[in-house]
Amino acid sequence: MTILIEQPEFVIGVEVEIEPGERKVLNDEKELVLDAGFVVPHTNSFGQTFRDYDAEAERQPSVENFYQINRINQTYDFVQRMRNEYSKLNRVEMSIWECCELLNEVVDESDPDLDEPQIEHLLQTAEAIRKDYPNEDWLHLTGLIHDLGKVLLLPSFGELPQWAVVGDTFPVGCAFDQSNVHHKYFAENPDYYNPSYNTKYGVYSEGCGLENVMMSWGHDDYMYLVATENKSTLPSAALFIIRYHSFYALHKAGAYRHLMNEEDVENLKWLRVFNKYDLYSKSKIRVDVEKVKPYYISLIEKYFPSKLRW
Repeated sequence: MTILIEQPEFVIGVEVEIEPGERKVLNDEKELVLDAGFVVPHTNSFGQTFRDYDAEAERQPSVENFYQINRINQTYDFVQRMRNEYSKLNRVEMSIWECCELLNEVVDESDPDLDEPQIEHLLQTAEAIRKDYPNEDWLHLTGLIHDLGKVLLLPSFGELPQWAVVGDTFPVGCAFDQSNVHHKYFAENPDYYNPSYNTKYGVYSEGCGLENVMMSWGHDDYMYLVATENKSTLPSAALFIIRYHSFYALHKAGAYRHLMNEEDVENLKWLRVFNKYDLYSKSKIRVDVEKVKPYYISLIEKYFPSKLRW
């Protein structure tokens, strides 16, 4: 399959094909069409542009406060401790679908675009991908499970604070790139002044591969550990998406490419496809869970064991 990265241009008032046999005239400049025909809004649920961290929106103060705490506390040593602790996978044993149901009470405080329970976002993302990429079932399942690591917010998983679970991720152990949102708060992070960590490469080397880079701790890295340690048969592109879908400095700004290897470059193409659905499918439209559940259960059985260690 050819992976299209750039969005096509559409003119308001001109008819376009949304899907085979269905055409639509774009009369509203707030609508946009993605690569495979997915129509998305220019504004989020709060009437602001997506990922606008400076907009005077209802949640802007709490989102910025979140990032201030996150940028100060996500250090190389902290990430090492979290990885060592949570790689034990000794907290809960349950299926992927059981984990999906646990997310009903979780709301991501770092997200300026959404205040719905996470299970809604997971299904919105998965169903949007399924419509446009019907033959890539691994990508449908990735859409469903990519945020499952947010169970770290729940008591049985340690009830970690939001700043240690959600938000844009970034490498630790090297200089903080200016493209990271709310970069100014890194000046209060101890690693900012540590000569071992504050250079371009830090503890890494040219082309070392992102799998060898420690990322700020959160739901992305945790779910990646859960999938790999439980021997998921998902392809490497899926695991790459799970671990780096919040790494916006890379897939939106192109930062940190000097750390990537050839496999990372190929997988990044799929991450950019995925990200459009992850970001723009957030809406108030509900998905009929019981209707789609059998399909996703079949994918879970295909790519995961019946019970996983978490």
